[in-house]
Amino acid sequence: MHLLSSLLPSPSSYTHFPLSIDSPPKLFALGLSKDLPPLPLPNLRYPGCKLVGCGSAVPTLQISNDDLSKMVDTNDEWISVRTGIRRRRVLSGRDNLIALGVDASRKALEMAKVDPDDLDLILMCTSTPEDLFGSAPQIQKHLGCKANPLAYDITAACSGFVLGLISAACHIRGGGFRNVLVIGADALSRYVDWTDRGSCILFGDAAGAVLVQACDSEEDGLFGFDLHSDGSGQRHLNASIKEHESNTALDSNGSVLDFPPRKSSYSFIQMNGKEVFRFAVRCVPQSIESALEKAGLPASSIDWLLLHQANQRIIDAVAARLEVPSERVISNLANYGNTSAASIPLALDEAVRSGKVKAGQTIAAAGFGAGLTWGSAIIRWG
Repeated sequence: MHLLSSLLPSPSSYTHFPLSIDSPPKLFALGLSKDLPPLPLPNLRYPGCKLVGCGSAVPTLQISNDDLSKMVDTNDEWISVRTGIRRRRVLSGRDNLIALGVDASRKALEMAKVDPDDLDLILMCTSTPEDLFGSAPQIQKHLGCKANPLAYDITAACSGFVLGLISAACHIRGGGFRNVLVIGADALSRYVDWTDRGSCILFGDAAGAVLVQACDSEEDGLFGFDLHSDGSGQRHLNASIKEHESNTALDSNGSVLDFPPRKSSYSFIQMNGKEVFRFAVRCVPQSIESALEKAGLPASSIDWLLLHQANQRIIDAVAARLEVPSERVISNLANYGNTSAASIPLALDEAVRSGKVKAGQTIAAAGFGAGLTWGSAIIRWG
């Protein structure tokens, strides 16, 4: 042990490189002796990340509770009392999810004063892509990014945006990325059974986006996070693949061949509302408390509580558990319904542009839903 110590250079012999947005962390260590392998630099400062722009977009077609009452046995009072929803936006022939994502992205880039060519990464958080193989590259194309930044999809249903936010931070802190566009966009109306009054009243379509940017560690805007998944809960909320019968072929002995494969598609959204409610009310507060603990912050430090907009009763129950007063809870559920991965950035964008959320304020954000997945992040706006 003494011999090894004598071979190692003293801490003062290492060159330190404080990292910033001008020097992304490509190099993590520098050994000054050519006879020794590189060693980790002490006190290395990883870059921080901050949210500097947001935007949102919704379809033109609006469906009210009264409109739904003409399709299924329900009414405005029944829906609003149980869910807090009064209307929602739904994709029609005049809209598509890519266009909504591009619109929201452009607004976020404009607010952040970042050119599309300066993007390093585009994350499209969606469970309803326009293309089975992913929609993020199409966002890249329509934004006109000449530098061709990396672009890929994240599929985690209503938790997708929170996972995208954490993924953006990991790319910035560990990969040297500077500008990451995180989009939450979903069109669940395509997978809703519009004859089922238990589910068709809940969902709407939308897109929201934020620009996450590298910064000095002193400005870091992601204080802590907490992420989970539990596949055993999939039975409570899913839209599983279903197979349709196809023409069968017979072999020489007359037996049916299992080829060609049967044509597949996805079922309507299947949901056990009571179980999802219990899951959310139990797990979401625990996740936020865990994220606060990791951040070293008390619950009283939260300026705003921003939950996935699934059901107003869930939002109210979580706020009560965390002792967050109603005036510090962000909710736009009444106007848009459950927009899945879009709900958090959509609500954030409205709150920022209305002047409700101000630069420097702390937000506890949490997503939860199919998978089952759930997670939270303690962030600072601006």
